[in-house]
Amino acid sequence: MKVSTKSVVITLGVVLLLNYLIAVWWSFEPKVIEQADLSPPQGEKVVGYATTTAAILIGNTLLDKPGGFLSNDVMPPSVLMDNMPAFEFGALEQLRDLTLIMRRDFSRSQSQSTEDADLKQAQPRFNIDHRSWMVPRAESEYRKGVEALERYRDRISDPSDEQAQFYARADNLVSYLDLVQKRLGSLSGRLAASVGQDRVNLDLAGDESAAQSTGARQEHVVQTSWWKIDDVFYEARGHTWALLGIMRAIEQDFATVLEKKNARVSLRQIIRELEATQDTVWSPMILNGSGFGLVANHSLVMANYISRANAALIDLKQLLSRG
Repeated sequence: MKVSTKSVVITLGVVLLLNYLIAVWWSFEPKVIEQADLSPPQGEKVVGYATTTAAILIGNTLLDKPGGFLSNDVMPPSVLMDNMPAFEFGALEQLRDLTLIMRRDFSRSQSQSTEDADLKQAQPRFNIDHRSWMVPRAESEYRKGVEALERYRDRISDPSDEQAQFYARADNLVSYLDLVQKRLGSLSGRLAASVGQDRVNLDLAGDESAAQSTGARQEHVVQTSWWKIDDVFYEARGHTWALLGIMRAIEQDFATVLEKKNARVSLRQIIRELEATQDTVWSPMILNGSGFGLVANHSLVMANYISRANAALIDLKQLLSRG
């Protein structure tokens, strides 16, 4: 059977168009996690329910959004996509940090207490390489992690189960905020490097007796490759998307602590800045204009919101650390 060149070209064009449309559909970012999504269905207050639900929702959203989890796909069109996989990785990093703190601090009354059995199973599952597609398969491990979190949530919601606990204390919250602060600081620096920066080496500043393994230049230029600018931007979007839901959950679970420390307003400021990071990106591509040039620089705008959120987070930590 003779096949004309025109038929081959048309077929190839249709396939490419379908793949493009699917890629566009799969690139839509998930809706943000709202306060109403975090409350117990019966309306009764359960300490830890909102934070655990935020972790569950982040995991389920990554797995069940249009296209599913794309980071480890090896077939088109997802293998050719980079923005959504970068978003997924950012959200996954926040989920990893949260489940680590839940296992290490939130569920334990003191350093000598026993780890919760379900969190002990859940936390390592999310540390599987997000690009692993065979054995172990990332989606399968993450699904098992979510199921373990659901079991933990059921147990803390059961008044007769005294083994499962969530301790909403100021020191526990400070431990989590320490992790968040480092994440936001790193993100802000990587975003600001989109235009290149001359940075002074501050690695040993403030301690005259400090030392490091190898020498380093006093000044160096840091710049993100223009190939990676959109990836860093969408990774930051994923981080802040997940963190926004977590902070809304913390506002519920740690309400008593925040009121006692008069710190709710600082948390609300963090939430306000994180909400701004989720505004719609109207440009068809991530622009990388110079600081005060004619063209926008989306990375610097995102870095500004993240830096402001980080500043409010430092204020919150100081309030929580006071007696």
